[in-house]
Amino acid sequence: MSPEDAVQGVTLVQQERFCFEIRFGTGGPVWLGDESPPLGQGKGPTPAQLLVAAVSSCLADALYFALHKFNPDLEGALRAEGQAGIGRNPAGRLRVLEIRVALHLPQAAARYAHLDRTLGQFEEFCTVGRSVAQGIPVRMTVVDAAGAVLKAV
Repeated sequence: MSPEDAVQGVTLVQQERFCFEIRFGTGGPVWLGDESPPLGQGKGPTPAQLLVAAVSSCLADALYFALHKFNPDLEGALRAEGQAGIGRNPAGRLRVLEIRVALHLPQAAARYAHLDRTLGQFEEFCTVGRSVAQGIPVRMTVVDAAGAVLKAV
């Protein structure tokens, strides 16, 4: 890594069995991560949910940034819904086989300036999503408030 590369850190401390306290290097609230039963007790998000949250959050951030560039007076809240498709690999081990993210715009497509340009490039600015997509397929849709699918990859 070069000196100008950013480093993002977390510290995990086991609380019990599969439950870990998660502290972020940037401060903020302490989280609990835990596996679902029967392994854990479900006291917090699973590692797969954290992965999906990271990809979904990054895509939502990138879309918001791109939309806001041409639409500084955005109204309403973007919403992202993410899912991990989990299954067995050829060796029989559980793996995240794909991540699906649906991004929902708060308004109809016609309300956004330069929407085609925005939708054509915003995901390239999603650091986490593009990094994860190198090893796990990331399927994404963008839907406007009227339910029209504006982009599907």
